[in-house]
Amino acid sequence: MSEDLKNAHVLVTGATGFVGQAVVEKLLSAYPSTRITVLVRPRGALSAQARVDKLLRKPVFEPWRERVGAEQAEAEAAQRLTVLAGDLEDVPPLPGDLDVVIHSASTVSFDLPIDEAFASNVGGPVNLYQAIAASGSDPHVVHVSTCYVAGLRKGLAEERSLEHDVDREAEMARALAARTGAESASRRPQPLGRMVAKARAQHRRAGAQAVAQAAEQARRAWVHDQLVEAGRTRATSLGWPDVYTFTKALGERVAEDLWGASRRLSVVRPTIIESSLQHPFPGWIDGFKVADPLIAAYGRGMLPEFPALADTILDVIPVDHVVNAILAAAASPPPVAEPQYFQVSSGSRNPLRFGTLLRLIRGYFRKHPLTDAQGSFVQVPNWTFPNGPAVQRSLRRREIAVDTADKLVGRLPANDTTRQWISTIYKAKRDLGTLRKFTDLYQAYTQTEVVFDDTNTRALHEAVADDRKAEHGFDVTAIDWAHYLQEVHVPKVPGLMRERRSRPKPSIDAENLPAREDVLAVFDLHGTVAAASLIEHYVWVELAAKGALPALRELGGMVASSGTYLQAERRDRGDFIRSFMRRYAGISEEELREVIATKVTPSLRARVHAEATERIARHRAAGHRTVLVTGQIDVFVEPLADMFDVIVAGEMEKDARGRWTGHLATSPLVDEARAAWLVRYAREEGVDLAASYAYGDTYSDRPWLDVVGHASVVNPDSSLYRYAREKRWPVHSWTTTAEGRLSPVVRSITGPAGR
Repeated sequence: MSEDLKNAHVLVTGATGFVGQAVVEKLLSAYPSTRITVLVRPRGALSAQARVDKLLRKPVFEPWRERVGAEQAEAEAAQRLTVLAGDLEDVPPLPGDLDVVIHSASTVSFDLPIDEAFASNVGGPVNLYQAIAASGSDPHVVHVSTCYVAGLRKGLAEERSLEHDVDREAEMARALAARTGAESASRRPQPLGRMVAKARAQHRRAGAQAVAQAAEQARRAWVHDQLVEAGRTRATSLGWPDVYTFTKALGERVAEDLWGASRRLSVVRPTIIESSLQHPFPGWIDGFKVADPLIAAYGRGMLPEFPALADTILDVIPVDHVVNAILAAAASPPPVAEPQYFQVSSGSRNPLRFGTLLRLIRGYFRKHPLTDAQGSFVQVPNWTFPNGPAVQRSLRRREIAVDTADKLVGRLPANDTTRQWISTIYKAKRDLGTLRKFTDLYQAYTQTEVVFDDTNTRALHEAVADDRKAEHGFDVTAIDWAHYLQEVHVPKVPGLMRERRSRPKPSIDAENLPAREDVLAVFDLHGTVAAASLIEHYVWVELAAKGALPALRELGGMVASSGTYLQAERRDRGDFIRSFMRRYAGISEEELREVIATKVTPSLRARVHAEATERIARHRAAGHRTVLVTGQIDVFVEPLADMFDVIVAGEMEKDARGRWTGHLATSPLVDEARAAWLVRYAREEGVDLAASYAYGDTYSDRPWLDVVGHASVVNPDSSLYRYAREKRWPVHSWTTTAEGRLSPVVRSITGPAGR
């Protein structure tokens, strides 16, 4: 065995991936005479060279850089490492003097759309091996695959070529054509009509464009889901658990057909690759790997139960073992046309059973518990390992219960209590979604009964010189699982270290508004700046103009009509304003202005939220232009003129005598119309919307809240609260000392429509 790959020229694909970057690091740090070419595609504004320069500053290279010095590391990389811009979809011309090719590039996802999985894991190898042949090189190819290409089976999986008769070319053609069929099906009237109807029911208050956007997003999601299901179904119909293992199996067949049949080929199949045991340092990992989402979700208390078998082997292997095996295989080429296979696994000689894994992980989190949002320690569950159908039934019952609760709470009046319920339901849905995803994706791996033979791999390790085994060996029997999991791996799982301490919520009062003159602070009126509503304005006018008894009779009429108003508001905010303002038909604008100025103003000012007054003042102090944009009629908001730099309100149509006709002079400035006005106003006034602020309280405010960089919601209704949670917008509860003074009669008609 030429273990040092002396003077070899090595091409590495997938160099920016988890295994690929570890291979490049080991070649740089421990194989001083090798030359390395990496195939890397540009990404966005980053060139391939810039991506590699960035890669060399990642943690995996830090020990090497510290050992040789930054200057020497830069010099070695410049001398030994060549960056070839391109990808496996369109492979550029390759060097003609390659000695070894390590193909580690692939898309590692269990639920990819079928066309994407085939393009990456089957089409990619086809393009690569054709490009190698065209280069004139005759390298030894090390094709990195996965043990799970063995498929759904029990018993021993040997280190040999897979036995199947799947026509890879036919499968590839059908997979790539699947998107065209799904796109066509998604545009048919029946499924598209259902999507539009659902989008309209959920988003019509935010405007027609919001409905259209939601419908199109739903259509694209439907296409994606259809393609994911197509991949999963086709894989299981042929004996593989998912589209990833299915396409990786066909990728192996590509390597055998296009290279191994007449050249030198080694296939290296790792199992579940996790953090390093020793090199470059204990616990090195780059992103979430297969087992890590399960570990993290378990530590957060999100997985009360899971469909696993306690005696199932979860075949885990540290990444440095995999890298050493790849490089040992690279240095030991087989004879021409006699491919060799190496399964880098632990289950045969040092099995980690799922029950043992749970005990070790539970012990770790009991000693090092995470904290929840309130700072309390999370109690991790103790799984009882029920059978898969029992977990599925329990999960479905919980999903139905949460969906039902979500619908019921969404119909309740918006207040702090209902928003707290919505938050609880939101978390429950998130946790159930996580459990559902993990159950669907990982059940095949947590209930597998296959054991991977590693006879060839063991012999490859034994062939490593004794004085090199400590640094370049991969003896799985030396792994102490308790030490590895509790002291090496779990402490380095991404995200867990950050969540051991509660993260205090930022104080709103301590918010430091930047001083700028090109920034807006835009406020809605009803429910945001003031607790007053269109209906309350009307009541105040009636009381001031007619006295108590006529006003009460008028209130009785409004109670009778309240259902109509509520339906109009739920359908469209503009329809509600049009419908309600007809009650003012025949009123004199001048007389109304006098009544408002002398008798209604105190009531309106008393209903202004104290926090709104403070927030407006702070924006003004920072130089921001304060804007009130409301669908209310201008006469009613004149009492608030001193609070804002700009007020944009509606107008009523007047007859020749100056009396209101009951119709609006212009369309209400609500939802999308308000967003359009805001965008145009910002453009004409030279305002930076990305740095601007906006405050709203109902889902109809969503379109214009979306156009600013700093949106906040105030006493939001249920739909806006859910949306704010998704967008991570601040949620404020603003109050006024005048709240609670409304009579029961008025309260009965100032629910959602009163906002």
